[in-house]
Amino acid sequence: MVKHIILWQLKEELSAEEKANIKKEIKSGLEALVGKIPGLLAVNVQIEGLVSSNADLMLDSSFEDEAALKVYATHPEHVAVADGKVRPYTKTRVCLDFEDK
Repeated sequence: MVKHIILWQLKEELSAEEKANIKKEIKSGLEALVGKIPGLLAVNVQIEGLVSSNADLMLDSSFEDEAALKVYATHPEHVAVADGKVRPYTKTRVCLDFEDK
């Protein structure tokens, strides 16, 4: 299994209310991809970090293998969520992909 973990920071100019709504939209959009993209096993988006956090939200996703992760990266359903709900509102993105043995 391959894990794909992303941490995002939202743009600073967004209000607290805007950030809360955007995080909910990102969560629902990404979690809805399960069952739509071959090889995508699970998606969990954390939007309620502790005060000690320096990221606003986290994607924790699981794939059958590295090939499935590559399919996900360019799959139209994923690209639509990324382009419509994520990229317009985020200022930083950190990613770690690894084989979970």
